Amino acid sequence: MRAISQDVLGGPEVLKQVELERPVPGPTEVLVRVRAAGVNPTDWKHRATGGLLGRTPFVLGWDVSGVVESVALGTTLHKPGDEVFGMLPYPYGHGAFAEYVTAPARTFARKPGNIDHVQAAALPLAALTAWQALVDTARVGTGHRVLIHAAAGGVGHLAVQIAKARGAYVIGTASAAKHDFLRGLGADELVDYRGVDFAEAVGDVDAVIDTMGGEYGPRSLRTVRRGGVIVSLVLSRLADGLGARAAELGIRSEPMLVEPDHAAMKAIAALVEAGRLRVAIDTVLPLERAAEAHELGEKGHTTGKIVLTVEPPVGG
Repeated sequence: MRAISQDVLGGPEVLKQVELERPVPGPTEVLVRVRAAGVNPTDWKHRATGGLLGRTPFVLGWDVSGVVESVALGTTLHKPGDEVFGMLPYPYGHGAFAEYVTAPARTFARKPGNIDHVQAAALPLAALTAWQALVDTARVGTGHRVLIHAAAGGVGHLAVQIAKARGAYVIGTASAAKHDFLRGLGADELVDYRGVDFAEAVGDVDAVIDTMGGEYGPRSLRTVRRGGVIVSLVLSRLADGLGARAAELGIRSEPMLVEPDHAAMKAIAALVEAGRLRVAIDTVLPLERAAEAHELGEKGHTTGKIVLTVEPPVGG
């Protein structure tokens, strides 16, 4: 099968198309023919540094939408021919930038019928991150005030919609050019981070979803009410001592990594099917242009997601 791999760490140019053996599913796993693979910031960070994966070579990519090709012993959830989408187990289940992947059957949920594979591939990692931050960690519900940083980004624009679906009042930080887009998703209040200090403009929030890291966490403490929570999604950029400072103010500080979650994937699919969650697609490129996708993503100016399409193999 074709795949995008790298032998060394570095810039986008290290990504090369290679031929690999098609994987074979083990007990309780499925083999999925990939139709599209989402691209996320974690991909280019691992490409450049090795991150949690360590040494090369490896095939990156966690977001998959495709068709079940075969199922292994003990698998009853999916059947060959089913259209599915999901996040390969993070971080060690990578490999979506390829024609085929194997993973535990419960990695995948049925693809919503009202979206195509490109849209479905853009959802899993970002939507699961938003869901687990808002629902499982922050426990956001009706009437809660939620501040979402980088609200027009991959995780951010999905978090806006999930928070609204939970009945929250949503405040987002984004450049002014993206405010109309976010209002269209339901955001109640927007702050142009380029011209306004969000920590001065926003207050009394119940939860902050910090997709930025660095100084955003400490500055966000000024916006959170006592008893509120900051969920930090960029663990490598957390400010030292944030948890201690938050505790002094009676605020929870929760660093979080996304996890595989079949129940959440089904909940996300239900929101999509109900028309309450849609993913914005910034750019679609073929698999062989993965390096270009990384280069574009690293510029940090995309609205929504970048997706790689994978044509069916010859004879497949």
